[in-house]
Amino acid sequence: MTALSFDEDGVDVVYEGTEFRLEKSLIEEATEKSYPDVTDHEVLKIVEESPSLSGEPRRIADILR
Repeated sequence: MTALSFDEDGVDVVYEGTEFRLEKSLIEEATEKSYPDVTDHEVLKIVEESPSLSGEPRRIADILR
C-alpha cells in the first residue's frame, strides 16, 4: 500500500516501505497542471506503475482545506 501525505510544498510518500518526498515543482512538471489542481489519483500514478485506484479523485486544494 502507498501512503500519501499532502502539504503546501509537496507530498510525503511511503511506497513499499520506502519514504520519499515529491516536491510541488516535480508534480507540476509531471502533470502539466498547477499543484492545487492535481488530484491524489494523479500523484499515485506518478509513484506506482499500475495503482489500484478507489473512490473519487480529490484535488490537492480540497485535501489541504
